[in-house]
Amino acid sequence: MTARRLIIAAALAFIALPVLAQPIATAPPAAAAPDLGKIVRVDLDTTAGKIVLELYPDRAPITVANFLHYVTSRHYDGAKIFRAARAEGAPTYGLIQGGGFMDAAKLFKPITLEPTSQTGLHHGDGAISMARAAPNSAQGDFFIVCGDSPSMDANPKAPGDNLGFAAFGRVAEGMDVVHAILAMPTGGHARNPTMQGQILTDPVTITTARVEK
Repeated sequence: MTARRLIIAAALAFIALPVLAQPIATAPPAAAAPDLGKIVRVDLDTTAGKIVLELYPDRAPITVANFLHYVTSRHYDGAKIFRAARAEGAPTYGLIQGGGFMDAAKLFKPITLEPTSQTGLHHGDGAISMARAAPNSAQGDFFIVCGDSPSMDANPKAPGDNLGFAAFGRVAEGMDVVHAILAMPTGGHARNPTMQGQILTDPVTITTARVEK
């Protein structure tokens, strides 16, 4: 399978069941978030190393606010990066996925999809985006892409669900950590058959997720 085909297959897998049947729940109001008129940096400290994210609330305000809701509520603390989808023959090309919440109390309401055709953002190398099933279903699961992945952008000319995914930032520091996670063994059990061979044998733990001061 080519790298491009794997990314397309991965995108279809997200559309089919991106978060391994995570439950849908409501939650209390969001904790206080930083000024959404500025770029926001978030530090993800993980058992594999530190990843620093740069988020763009001016371009994708709904998606960034949702991600920060999970961060400021500390719901990502202890969450897992559980998936690494690699391209056959191009092992540094693919994506990693984090979240995997099975506790409904840690999930907030699904958000409105902000497609790349609206935000002007794209799924370039290091982009962070939200996993989803149907449009407007994203909750807490996110993914980071390795290698340019234009097939994940919205494509109004395509048939069917052509809205793609909601990119909302990028990795500012720590792509070496992302690539290290992408290269980890993937012998874990996949509840969604389309993800077989993509579930980390030993998921990476997000120890803390904090907005930089």
